[in-house]
Amino acid sequence: MISVIIGTHGMFSEEILKSTEMIFGTQENISAVTFKPGEGIENLVEKYNQLIEKLDSKDGVLFMVDLFGGSPFNAASIIAMQNDNMEIVTGVNLPMILEVLGSRDFSSIKELLTIAENAGKDAVKVLTKNINIDVEEEIV
Repeated sequence: MISVIIGTHGMFSEEILKSTEMIFGTQENISAVTFKPGEGIENLVEKYNQLIEKLDSKDGVLFMVDLFGGSPFNAASIIAMQNDNMEIVTGVNLPMILEVLGSRDFSSIKELLTIAENAGKDAVKVLTKNINIDVEEEIV
């Protein structure tokens, strides 16, 4: 099973994992990494490496981070660039995580990356409050 590491600024990663488990129940082979004030990229690389050793990462690792170019992303990039079976997706959100967890038993790391990207994009919706529907009646 592909392991999932959620990395974000602050406690967001831990909280979104808790929200995920409220919906999906306790999950295996997934963990959260926090980036706190005063820490640097080297701290994050160390946290990520500790989790990779702890989790079952033989099938690959998917890093799900908050911001492209942010410290959680940069630290994950240092590791992923050295490993063929590790990928990163940014913009982590709850629907994205749920879709990944529901698909990782039967998906490759590359497939899971695409699933995560599409689920994240598809999750963004806008409620249109003022819909004007013009209904023309045909007179026969």
